[in-house]
Amino acid sequence: MSLDVNQIKDIIKLVSQHKLSEFIYKTSDFKLVVRQGSGDGAPVPVVVQTAPVPTMAPVQQVIAAQPVAAPATDAPAKTADATPTASDESKYLVIKAPMIGVFYRRPAKDKDPFVEVGDMVDTKTKVCIIEAMKLFNEIEADVKGRIVKILIEDGASVDFGKPMFLVDPS
Repeated sequence: MSLDVNQIKDIIKLVSQHKLSEFIYKTSDFKLVVRQGSGDGAPVPVVVQTAPVPTMAPVQQVIAAQPVAAPATDAPAKTADATPTASDESKYLVIKAPMIGVFYRRPAKDKDPFVEVGDMVDTKTKVCIIEAMKLFNEIEADVKGRIVKILIEDGASVDFGKPMFLVDPS
């Protein structure tokens, strides 16, 4: 059972009224985390995570860890920097958007990005936030490796399955 928007609003009001610092509601397919302010006056976003439905778990893992096929191109491949070339992108894993929304690289405008090119990630590393219907969803890497390319601009819209990051698994 998941909560509807009105139930989530009621929970947020109760957390605020009772001055709780954190409230977590978790079921087998849903997780809601509500946190009060961080003390510096900055609001803390509401985080809603849905766990994969058992019949969908293998599909989500395939989407997250699927290698990118190298696009056909007539342009010469880059070789001067660490940016992957078109001919070698097929060896990378892709972190794809699990939902439609707005992509954010950092938890707040004045904070550092979750990950940068060159950072090591594992399956539980938070790599970005996708805002959907005024809810901020923290997205985990679901793969292990080193970030080699960030494919989406901060604040850009993403669709379900759109590649966001390239990860070198070696």
